[in-house]
Amino acid sequence: MAKKIEQFENLPIWQQATDMATAMYRIDSRDDWKYAFSIKDQIQRSALSISSNIAEGYEYGNQKDFIRFLRYAKGSAGELRSQLYILHRSEIVQQTEYDILRNKLLEISRQLSSFIKYLRSRTQ
Repeated sequence: MAKKIEQFENLPIWQQATDMATAMYRIDSRDDWKYAFSIKDQIQRSALSISSNIAEGYEYGNQKDFIRFLRYAKGSAGELRSQLYILHRSEIVQQTEYDILRNKLLEISRQLSSFIKYLRSRTQ
């Protein structure tokens, strides 16, 4: 029997999403970013949106809303992956760092998909 999680902070997927947001904040706090305001803002919002949507959906207290917000979080993970790709192509993010972050984002997306499928199976 699965243990009930009492708060969103205990969800491993939320913890991974906050780790990703922290990593992205470290990237865009670099000195060579001081004039890239618009992309910096967009990346920060995308990165924050993943964990924020997980938390918001959880706090609604029902599966239908939680699933909807998990889908939003998954969309934000895709958006951030696209932005990361542009940073890589612009040579702001080097290959090794890009590979690590991209793989983490792909894993977050996979886990969100699995979590959504699990929750849907419990409602049927």
